[in-house]
Amino acid sequence: MARTVIAVIVSYVLMFVLVFIAFTCLYLVLGADGAFKPGSYHASNHWMALSIAIDLVIATLAGFICATIAKGGRAHVGLAVVVLVIGLLLVIPTIMVHNAKPNMVRTGDVSNMEAMQRARQPIWAPFAFPFIGAVGVLIGGRLKRRTQ
Repeated sequence: MARTVIAVIVSYVLMFVLVFIAFTCLYLVLGADGAFKPGSYHASNHWMALSIAIDLVIATLAGFICATIAKGGRAHVGLAVVVLVIGLLLVIPTIMVHNAKPNMVRTGDVSNMEAMQRARQPIWAPFAFPFIGAVGVLIGGRLKRRTQ
């Protein structure tokens, strides 16, 4: 039981760190003009497509690592539930921020920190990402079970 709890915690923290690193790197590669629609802080379609792919890949990796640490069992299912529940809980503040400042104008280059604070995703994104993450975790856990 302790091994399962440790596997879920370690995998979730790893997932958080990898997402932060991946999106920081993605912003550095795309820049403000690639990450946002012209003149706004609304995420571009290119950014959203890459976000979905990154989320799925990192979640799959986290599920695989969770199953590896747990050495069998269904720890990856627990991680998928944690990803889904925490993700859905974070929808509320995300929607509140989205509604508070809907149409801010972007001019020139924007630092990574400013981009993180002002970015606006489509309204469907905060609802979709927890499900994408949970599915990725389940895929990663199944991949590990097949390699055993």
